[in-house]
Amino acid sequence: MEYSAKSIEQKWQNYWQENNSFEPSEDFTKEKKYILSMFPFPSGRLHMGHVRNYSISDAFARYHRQQGKNVLHPIGFDSFGMPAENAAIKNNANPKTWTYDNIDYMKNEFYSLGFSFSKKRELATSDELYTKFEQAFIIDMYEKGLLYREKGMLNWCPHDQTVLANEQVVDGCCWRCDTPIVKKDMNQYYFKITAYADELLADLKKLEGGWPKQVLTMQENWIGKSNGLAFDLFFDEDSKAKLGGAFESFDVFTTRPDTIYGVSYTALAPEHKIVSYMIENKLITDEKIAQIEAMINASNIDRQKEKAGLSLDLNVVHPLTGKKIPVWIANFVLMDYGSGAVMAVPAHDDRDYEFATKYGLEINAVIKPYEGELELDKKAFTDAGELFNSSIFDGMNSKESQAKIIEHFEANKLGQKTTNYKLKDWGVSRQRYWGAPIPFIHCDNCGLVMEDKANLPVALPEDVVITGEGNPLEKHPTWKHCKCPKCGKDAVRETDTMDTFVESSWYFLRFCASELNWEDEAFSAEQIKYWMGVDHYIGGIEHAILHLLYARFFTKVFRDLGYLEFDEPFDRLLTQGMVLKDGAKMSKSKGNTVDPDEIIAKYGADTARLFILFAAPPTQELEWNDSGVEGAYRFIKRFFERSVNVNVTDTIPIIDHATLSKEEKFARKKVYEALQRSEEVYNERYTFNTMIAGVMEAMNALNAQDNADVWTEAYWIFTSILEPVIPHTCWEISEKYFNLKNLDKQTILEEVFIEDSIMLGVSVNGKNRGEIEVSKDASKEDIIVNAKEVVAKWLDGKEIVKEIVVPNKLVNIVIKG
Repeated sequence: MEYSAKSIEQKWQNYWQENNSFEPSEDFTKEKKYILSMFPFPSGRLHMGHVRNYSISDAFARYHRQQGKNVLHPIGFDSFGMPAENAAIKNNANPKTWTYDNIDYMKNEFYSLGFSFSKKRELATSDELYTKFEQAFIIDMYEKGLLYREKGMLNWCPHDQTVLANEQVVDGCCWRCDTPIVKKDMNQYYFKITAYADELLADLKKLEGGWPKQVLTMQENWIGKSNGLAFDLFFDEDSKAKLGGAFESFDVFTTRPDTIYGVSYTALAPEHKIVSYMIENKLITDEKIAQIEAMINASNIDRQKEKAGLSLDLNVVHPLTGKKIPVWIANFVLMDYGSGAVMAVPAHDDRDYEFATKYGLEINAVIKPYEGELELDKKAFTDAGELFNSSIFDGMNSKESQAKIIEHFEANKLGQKTTNYKLKDWGVSRQRYWGAPIPFIHCDNCGLVMEDKANLPVALPEDVVITGEGNPLEKHPTWKHCKCPKCGKDAVRETDTMDTFVESSWYFLRFCASELNWEDEAFSAEQIKYWMGVDHYIGGIEHAILHLLYARFFTKVFRDLGYLEFDEPFDRLLTQGMVLKDGAKMSKSKGNTVDPDEIIAKYGADTARLFILFAAPPTQELEWNDSGVEGAYRFIKRFFERSVNVNVTDTIPIIDHATLSKEEKFARKKVYEALQRSEEVYNERYTFNTMIAGVMEAMNALNAQDNADVWTEAYWIFTSILEPVIPHTCWEISEKYFNLKNLDKQTILEEVFIEDSIMLGVSVNGKNRGEIEVSKDASKEDIIVNAKEVVAKWLDGKEIVKEIVVPNKLVNIVIKG
């Protein structure tokens, strides 16, 4: 029987489509499995990373369908975003046209790979229906106080001409285009994600065992909880006068209250409101202003490298000693953490030490080691030790003193114990066209007003001119002009669009709706209760902070809004490794990409799927190997062609194991070992490569015997357990020989693992000389007779002193002479 990948794959892809083979049931009494891969941006063509991602999810989906479960395995497109707009600028095309043309192309690629996605739940986040439901959620969040608008210094990408959230700045550059970001003072909408910081952190424990430890650690570090002391530093009278009475003090936060007596200077972030006031009121020289602006425009990463600062010629008063402390601006102080102001203790902090030595500031030691001398000539002393120069706290252990010093501040109403987070509220405004419009209206009479839900969606105009300069919505002649929903007067729409991470923060909930209510509601309470959480979520480790944190946040918000009743969206997370070629991540710029279409055309989709799942465990990096692809094709071809050894049947053969030959028994054992391994792989380990290797081993064992029933039983099992990996081939074989009756749950037969005989090593004077196979019930005498035959040449002419049989292990014959 000749293997023709093209005709076989076309046949079954047509069959699956015509029969709606992969649509989930509306029967909510069945056990469910929700399998989801992170959806792609419609860039136009799949790459091998996509193929890996969706091959993994498809294997899970197909396996669980075989187990009789109700499987939801949907696909969508994360279709809003800057790449579409940038492509439109480059190609003088409409972003919507470009996007939906790409979606159509990628759908065909998915189809050609045989992925078992639900066809009736496909979505694109740029669909107006999706926008309608999302905008309604945004209005609800605003009413709940979880969305607000305020002015601030924001991350601005000069290339993409838009604001970025902190999480979207990677090493000081735009996550999308790698352009260095600058700071810009402008209005921005924020989600109040900090209101959920504690819960987002605490609930990571619920994910242990289901999520990779690395992802949990990354989220924990990003949330960045720290406990410490918050207190105000008050300006002296001269400084108050210089500031025109505009400021009495500023607040600071420290995790090291034990060092409070060692404060020798304080430092403000360049963006601090006091600094802004001094610039606006000409209280700083032009030269210093230029230095401050340079600090503001530097990336956060660059600001941590070489310490730089300048004196503001202001002083605050130490809250305990009453001494004057100079106030500086320092580039390493960020508004993203705490209040944008720090107390500096150079004797006991490396960063403060570096800054103080550079600018000749005082270094006041207050902690000394228990052993040896305190040395501050080259670096700060940052270990625990004994307090000194610390008034009533002298002699205390520095660690133990922290709680006491906080108590002292609280008792004297000088400060309080505080918890701080590195996590900041999520800025979601983007000054671009191709995104979901923020559903608000600016009215001179009423202020900021929500759009009436009856008027949703606020859709994008299609007659826009996109030049790459500024926001096309701001420049549109008519779109932004509207009536105020409250007073009916002329008003202006918000022209900012939403960060595209908003769309991906709830799309997994949208898939729970079916064609019965798809047009009417985002999802129903019954559907959400049945399908969520996602049983298997598959995607790249690069989404550990951004998407996954935002999706967790949205889930908790939706719970509090009454849409759902659970806390976490994804029960199990699998982060697949990258696909490499020539040791590097595939990229067009490096010229090392592999086009899936070419692989499919030459070898077939099943070959691509088999290689991608066999070459490496899914969580590890996969090195593309052309010879490995050839090998995958050859295996499928052999597997298909050797099915001629199989009998046509509607049931698995009943075999009397006891009557089989040694080779036949061994073949059956290897077949069922592969089945055992598949159960572990699909439910626990996910190492598809080991399951496939098990099938290959069993095929070798089958080739050593010619029992048609054993072949038939093997293929009954193999086409079932390999169907999630190479579905087209398995359906073709199953139809021909088994009438598709075997594509369901398989039963492991324990009888095949019961050994009739055992292998024993035979040694002479402790040296291994051979081995024998004997019946499990063989007597000691029979075992010794067989052993002597095997090692006869070492016994010739020798006197046997002792014969030792270690049950089920070995025979040792002791000789002399």
